[in-house]
Amino acid sequence: MSSTTPIPLPPFRNEPFTDFSSAENKRAMRQALDRIRVELGRTYDLIIGGSDLQTSATFQSLNPANPSEVVGIHYQATTREAGHAVEAAQLAFATWRKTSAADRAALLLRAASLIRQRHLEFCAWLVLEVGKNWGEADADVGECIDFLEFYAREALRLDAATPPIQYPGERNLLRYLPLGVGAVIPPWNFPLAIMAGMTAASIVCGNTVVLKPSPDAPTIAAHFLSLMEEAGLPDGVINLIQGGPEVGRAIVEHPQVRFIAFTGSRKVGLEIHERAAQIQPNQHFLKRTILELGGKDAILVDSDCDLDQAVAGVTASAFGFNGQKCSACSRVIVDAAIYDIFCDRIKEAAEALTQGPPADNLQTGPVINPTAKKRVLDYIAIGRNEGRLLTGGAEVDLPGKGYYIAPTVFADVAPTARIAQEEIFGPVLAVIKSHSFEEALAIANNTQYGLTGSIYSHSREKLDRAGEEFHVGNLYFNRKCTGAMVGAHPFGGFNMSGTDSKAGGPDYLTLFTQAKSIAEKLV
Repeated sequence: MSSTTPIPLPPFRNEPFTDFSSAENKRAMRQALDRIRVELGRTYDLIIGGSDLQTSATFQSLNPANPSEVVGIHYQATTREAGHAVEAAQLAFATWRKTSAADRAALLLRAASLIRQRHLEFCAWLVLEVGKNWGEADADVGECIDFLEFYAREALRLDAATPPIQYPGERNLLRYLPLGVGAVIPPWNFPLAIMAGMTAASIVCGNTVVLKPSPDAPTIAAHFLSLMEEAGLPDGVINLIQGGPEVGRAIVEHPQVRFIAFTGSRKVGLEIHERAAQIQPNQHFLKRTILELGGKDAILVDSDCDLDQAVAGVTASAFGFNGQKCSACSRVIVDAAIYDIFCDRIKEAAEALTQGPPADNLQTGPVINPTAKKRVLDYIAIGRNEGRLLTGGAEVDLPGKGYYIAPTVFADVAPTARIAQEEIFGPVLAVIKSHSFEEALAIANNTQYGLTGSIYSHSREKLDRAGEEFHVGNLYFNRKCTGAMVGAHPFGGFNMSGTDSKAGGPDYLTLFTQAKSIAEKLV
């Protein structure tokens, strides 16, 4: 790729949400779903070094709202293909690392433009492969575009960095260099935004990537890579392999892989962190891990709050995308003075939610797969012994035989109960009573996680105190604890919620680079 002069870009702006109350937009979304359905059941190759590759085994991606519907068939990689992918990425790195920041940023901007043109088609894939309703899918696609646009600008800013001081008698430079080959292992719940965001951050800094999507969302990744190739991606810069834990471990442990960007469960993230710390034969560097590992997020509801806003915010945070977000509210800590009325109101709000096929754009849909369904139902069984069931608590039998569980609320839950401590990743909310603001903060901080949190209160003093003492990476006042916006809300958590990498923030790209200081004595 030839070097180009950076073109001044307009200021970054978040992608607008689609108004699906518009008849025109509704019609366009239904048409997009119809177009995508024609493509269901296709077989997708692995992509290594720009070449299509088949293996002897395949697996299917299924629609969680209708498991008889095959979304895509994918070739299963082995450790052999994982090794080939790293080799292809290493070969491509020799050239890609020398490509100008302007050219790398331009690639991301072209990709953003293409996704913008096909926004509803990508929404449709998200609806059918992971069960997002239209609004959740639209937000996922918009965030993907935001990451591409934001990281393109950040790469140009980083490329122009200078040391804070020019030492007398010297010419001082500061350059941010790529690390090398990275492993990108994204989750299924934001299979476009997070997958594309971690991948884009890697390559815009000059790294090359082995991308291993979740087996629950392989088709979306395949379409994203196809679009990147259309945007001008050179061979080997992104290599797509599909598979399960064995393939993931192979790329994490490979002696040529310099960093691992992972979003997912605490258990898998800690295993990656541990494996990455082990020096392999012929490895002469320390691997870097960029990890986001989930949460047990709380919303504090104070007695002086706007109760309507609090109930709406808790409902959206707890049951949006069926609680399958690391930022989801799974604990609500309510002041004793309004506890009973809040319980009545949250029960009413949960029972008012519509549930059914995401393609019909209902408010709640299925969980992702049978394993997730069993896990959530097991936690509900535990919750029956740890609290008072207000509503839900059972699977729901709907057409299509999807993995549906009713939005579930338990009241009178102790702060130390399992359903108040362990990440469930499903539509289950624990309501906890507090008798003072100090106690509420102590309960909120009493988990191993520290990702998101929110407080509903009109007290400036309490909000300011929460800003100091509520120990989470993303804290919100008088709004829901989900829906971080790129640029405005750099996203990443404390404690066991990960490495606080702050995706969509001004320091994120530094995690994918190494800074080199150059000093030249002036004669």
